[in-house]
Order: sequence, then structure tokens, then C-alpha cells
Amino acid sequence: MKPVRVAMLGCGTVGGEVVRLLREQADELTARAGAPVELVGVAVRRPHKHPELGDLITTDATGLVTREDVDVVVEVIGGIEPARTLLLEALKAGKSVVTANKALLAEDGPALAEAADATGADLYYEAAVAGAIPLVRPLRESLAGDRITRVAGIVNGTTNFILSAMTASGASYADALEEATRLGYAEADPSADVDGYDAASKAAILASLAFHTRVASADVHCEGIRAVAAADIAAATGMGCVIKLLAICERTAADSSGPESVSVRVYPAMIPDTHPLASVDGAFNAVFVEAEAAGQLMFYGQGAGGAPTASAVLGDLVAVARNRVLGGRGPRESAYASLPVRPIGTLPTRYHVSLEVADRAGVLSTITGEFARHGVSIAAARQTGEGNGSESARIVVVTHKAPEAALAATVDVLAGLDVVHGVHSVLRVEDLGRKGAAV
Repeated sequence: MKPVRVAMLGCGTVGGEVVRLLREQADELTARAGAPVELVGVAVRRPHKHPELGDLITTDATGLVTREDVDVVVEVIGGIEPARTLLLEALKAGKSVVTANKALLAEDGPALAEAADATGADLYYEAAVAGAIPLVRPLRESLAGDRITRVAGIVNGTTNFILSAMTASGASYADALEEATRLGYAEADPSADVDGYDAASKAAILASLAFHTRVASADVHCEGIRAVAAADIAAATGMGCVIKLLAICERTAADSSGPESVSVRVYPAMIPDTHPLASVDGAFNAVFVEAEAAGQLMFYGQGAGGAPTASAVLGDLVAVARNRVLGGRGPRESAYASLPVRPIGTLPTRYHVSLEVADRAGVLSTITGEFARHGVSIAAARQTGEGNGSESARIVVVTHKAPEAALAATVDVLAGLDVVHGVHSVLRVEDLGRKGAAV
């Protein structure tokens, strides 16, 4: 049987595991794919770090992806360039692509899809969203006959580890980040994770698949977890909640603010401690998918790491190899709906607002009056104790659902009042459609 010949770009943590699995499971992969899956070259920048690759190694990535005897290109180098140029070259040459590159797909996925369509090549990317968790294929194939209304969950292991550590021990954000770095869960520069950019890229991919609409990372409202303090964690616990960095993609019906649309956002939020996502700790990921016919589905597992991500890469590689052997093609891009992305300012959400105020009569009525003046209805307001000084107090306000723009305007006014010493935090409260303790 003619082998399916594979070129790989990059050989770091994930790439090294892909090579190991290709070698250790060669016979089984052959049986599953219907032909031998043969690694014929690996492009890296520093060959001296990969002596185990022997004659497979090259520094000429362009030459490798355009070789006539290469059928499939596996990309695990990450980033935008040179990955974009190399994958476009491969697709234009009719070679199928398997990639784990979430940033590239979120920024330029349509260009890759169009290049694949032009030559009949496959474009697979299960490993780009949630590591070992099968999520892309269920959205593209298993739920293709259903109408998905929401995809929401935890898609970044680093931030989930940090928030879990803060919840378990009462540690500060800085201490929890230091522990995550020591254990290898956080990079030396953790910005992509803790500022929400990694999760935003994944949210863009998920929204594009779920709602048959092109959504780019620039369309995603993104907030990270740097501002989450130990006091916020404690406040959430007191309300029967936990704080998680959530990626939320929703299909919203037409209303007075506009036509049917999609909303895509990433931010830390309080969720009831009875919700299944509340028990997802450490570096694990979990995603809820809600569809009209299927109802609620939960996907849970290891969302990152060399071996888990390599598992997803190999699953895609077997699928692509089967298509090559049998003459078939994988799913194409589906963007027929072309729904607009709804601005974050129009989205109704509940909020938990913590303020330090002057401890004197009439302050609470002043605060609640500003919420009323901006059309933000209050569910509960209470003084939780003394502030940082003997003449200050801490007030917490929990709202009913209100548009983001209205809440932001309220907070801006409150921050400028003489009786307000500081707005300590503004956190969203999400129930995510699951029955749980009242928040």
C-alpha cells in the first residue's frame, strides 16, 4: 500500500510527542488509516537540539512543505508567521494540513479554508482548541444537523490553575501565578494566558464552527484575570460562587438592539458552585455545548500539554490519511449564516460591584440612586465591613441583568463621586443556563 507521507513543522513539546507516537504506534496507525503513515521530514530552527531525528531534520521549511512526495503537513510551531505562509504554500500545492495553531486560525482561518477548497485539500485543527478534548469534530460533524445556541466553558488551563489555587488556599494572584510558573503551567511571559488572548482565539474558532459565521479574534471581547484579587474570591465564596475565566459564545435572537447575531466574549465571572464547571480545577478544561435538539453536552479533559495535544494531532492525521487513501474529503468551512457579531455594550449581564465608600449617612442611597439613574436594577446591596480606613466602609452591589454599556457608565460616575474612595472590582455573574444555588 502506498504510504501517506507526512512533513512536520516544529518539534517542541507537542511535536516531540507526535514523533514518538508515530514511531511507537506505527502498525496500529497503518491499520486505522488504511496505509502506512510515514514521517519524511521535520523542519526546525535549531537542529542541534534534535539529534534523535537523524536524517529527517531540515531547516528548509519551505522546501519541505513543497516537496512533491509530501502528502500532509503537520504544523506545531505556533504563531502567525512563518506558519501562515508555509501552510498557504502547502495548501496551494494540494497538500492537506493538520495544525494546532489557534492564533493563526482565529486571525486568518478563512484564508486557509479558501486555499484548501481551491485544491481539494483537507484542513484539520482539533488540537487548536482544547488539547485532547474532542470538540472541533463534534461541532463540525456530530452536531451538523442541529442548531447550536451556546458554547461556553473553561478553555485555558493556566488561568484555571491560578484561579483554582486562589480559591483553595486564599492565595493572591501573584502567589498563584508564581506557583503556576514553578510547576510549568505558566510560561515565563504568561500574557497570552492571563490576559485572555489564548482563550479569545479559541472562542473565535468555536463561534465560527458553532454558528456558521466567520468570527476572528478581533471580534472577541477579551478580559484577563490580572485584576482578580483574593477579596473577589472570598466574595464569590460568600455568594455560593466560584470565579472562572469563561469563553462564552452565544447565538442571540433579533431584538430591539438589532438583528439575529452572535456574541463572543472572554472574561472572569462568578458562577454558582453547583454548576458542573465550578468543580473543574487545576489545568483541566471543560466546555458546555447547548443545541436545540441535543440539549446540553459537556466536554471535559486535559486542554493542553505535549501528549494530550499530540493525541488530537494524531487523530486528525489518521482522518486525513483515510481521506487520502479512500479518495474522500473532510468537512469544508461552513460560513453560510454570516451573522453579525453583537457589540459587548448591548449584552445584558448581571454584575457584582465592590466599592469603598465614606462611612456616613446617605451614602448608600447616593450609590443606589446612580444605578437607578442609569437604568441598572439592583438585586442586592449590602455593607460587608470596614474599608481600609476607620472612616470608610465596603459596599457590594449585585445587579439584575443590565447592558454592559449602562453598567460601565454607572461605574464611571461612581468612581468620580466624592463619597466613593475606590471601585475595587466589577465582576460579571453568569448562571450559564444551569439550575443551581441562587446568586
